[in-house]
Amino acid sequence: MTTNRRQFLTTMGLATAGFASGFPAWAIEKKADRLDKIGFISGIVSNFMKEDWKGTLEKLAKQGYSEMETGNFLGNSLAEYKAVCKSLGINVFAGGSSMADMLKDSDKKIAEALEMGKKYWVCYWPWLTDAKNITSDEAKTAADNLNKLGAACKKGGIKFCWHNHNWEFEKATTEGLPFDILMQNTDPKTVKTELDIYWVHKGGGDPVECLKKYPGRYEILHVKDMDATPEKSFACPGAGIIDFRPVFREAWDQGVRHYIVERDNEQNGIECLRGSAEYLKNVRF
Repeated sequence: MTTNRRQFLTTMGLATAGFASGFPAWAIEKKADRLDKIGFISGIVSNFMKEDWKGTLEKLAKQGYSEMETGNFLGNSLAEYKAVCKSLGINVFAGGSSMADMLKDSDKKIAEALEMGKKYWVCYWPWLTDAKNITSDEAKTAADNLNKLGAACKKGGIKFCWHNHNWEFEKATTEGLPFDILMQNTDPKTVKTELDIYWVHKGGGDPVECLKKYPGRYEILHVKDMDATPEKSFACPGAGIIDFRPVFREAWDQGVRHYIVERDNEQNGIECLRGSAEYLKNVRF
């Protein structure tokens, strides 16, 4: 057997394994040691955006951000908003709301997301309660609702994700952790996950193990760090104690290509994003 033939058969074997495991073969074949693009969620700079959204986006584009997760548009019109984002090389690729909101007029809201140019509609809160004492029945109801939204998104032509917090990991129900109930009772084809690395850690989970346990179920990572205080508060990526490298390695190998910086309750989001960009553009995994 020639070397070229051996290489071809090896590649074909990897491709078959990739399709069987639920994520694209190219994700296995394409190796990298750094992120090829980074994004941010607009809430981290909401105070700056209210004052000068164009100037803020220009600064963030210069910092190296090319993707934005956001809600409604700013400015005088959607056309103006999209034109400014396009001129700066910022792709408005995702956004959404809570379960309670998304269940109302879903088709209309999906159409609005598509009009903004979004590829993903995200449920940031899959619960209809405060989620502090989740039961197995409540988790199954949430899974049913996620399936409804996933089906509506498939029909509407947009991808659907749900976003986790710590509550899905802190306390097991009679049928296991709420996170596992949601993952095991939702359709892998229509319900994907936006994994928030910080909240997994906060709840006592392991992001790498989450990725490995449900390969092919993830589309977006929320990247925020944790400080070293007993409260385990928020920190900007690279300024805390979380080792993102093994998380990025596993996510990248599964085909995840959206890495979005977030930090709740941040007052100086531009500076946080500046430091985060410097870290994320240079981290190797």
